[in-house]
Amino acid sequence: MADGFRKDEEFSGTRPVEGRHRIDENRLDRWMRKHVDGYTGPLTILQFQGGQSNPTYRLDSPGRSYVMRRKPFGKLLPSAHAVDREFRVISALGQQGFPVAHAFALCTDDAVIGAAFYIMSMEEGRIYWNPTLPSQPADMRAKIFRSKIETLARLHMFDPDRIGLADFGKPGNYFVRQIDRWTKQYRASETQYIPEVQKLIEWLPNTIPEQKLVSIVHGDYRIDNIIFHAKQPHVTAVLDWELSTLGDPISDFTYLLMQWIRPGLADADLKALNIPSMDEAAQIYCAYTGSELPDLNWYFAYNLFRLVGMTQGIAARIRDGTAASTKATEVARRTVPLAKTSWNYAQKAGAR
Repeated sequence: MADGFRKDEEFSGTRPVEGRHRIDENRLDRWMRKHVDGYTGPLTILQFQGGQSNPTYRLDSPGRSYVMRRKPFGKLLPSAHAVDREFRVISALGQQGFPVAHAFALCTDDAVIGAAFYIMSMEEGRIYWNPTLPSQPADMRAKIFRSKIETLARLHMFDPDRIGLADFGKPGNYFVRQIDRWTKQYRASETQYIPEVQKLIEWLPNTIPEQKLVSIVHGDYRIDNIIFHAKQPHVTAVLDWELSTLGDPISDFTYLLMQWIRPGLADADLKALNIPSMDEAAQIYCAYTGSELPDLNWYFAYNLFRLVGMTQGIAARIRDGTAASTKATEVARRTVPLAKTSWNYAQKAGAR
């Protein structure tokens, strides 16, 4: 949910583990010795900057570095923070050669560190938080964007049945399920009355488009959830699979396209930066997948509504004291502006 106008280094790197996110290092070390192939201690633990949802740690050992993702401590919304699903999808995709971290082991026993978690490889490279890529020369920017778009297209080309993910999502229209899910999560974490959200909750279920395809969808595919090669313009690992499921690939791609209508790219001189326009980005995706895009207004309204659900959930975690990031308050403040923008696109799609 980054707006794209921060410096890369503001969210990059690690910091000492915050007191509220501390875990029992000795218990984790003993568990890893039993369950992570090749692991030997001792263990040094740091916490990654950024991230609003599942706390993420860097685990350094003499042999190699690992990453741990865990559920937040405390009371959680139903179906949220499903680290077991993240582990399953990256395991399946990794076996297909798709760029993800290597999944080592999953722990669903809360007694080990206080919450479920999994261990994956630490992938080296660069994460860009600013979509205008100010640190990169012009000739690299277009290549980075092409790699980002084609990587998502490649994800959407996998047959879930063939890679062991046939039951990774529920049957039926994806948008029906998602609108119902985010409506329930919004209601469960509601901290204020927002008129536009109430109108969206009424309008979206009655205007759902036909779903023509089913694919693996990432659910939060944006540039700061991707690790790029340190020197080459290609994707080395896609991160943060918490919202992944089986669904409509157009929902996933139009979520990515929203970067062009939000702060960051919306007010940028794309031609001067050598960054594809939204139409050019769509052409790259459609050429790879052989698909055609529908009118985007409904999809932008829908995806912005999802963001409202996410930011409202963060607002509730601030209230409850379980938010994972020091930037959570800033993110939570976006709920009302996102709701207003979502309703604007709904009106463009015919809402009254």
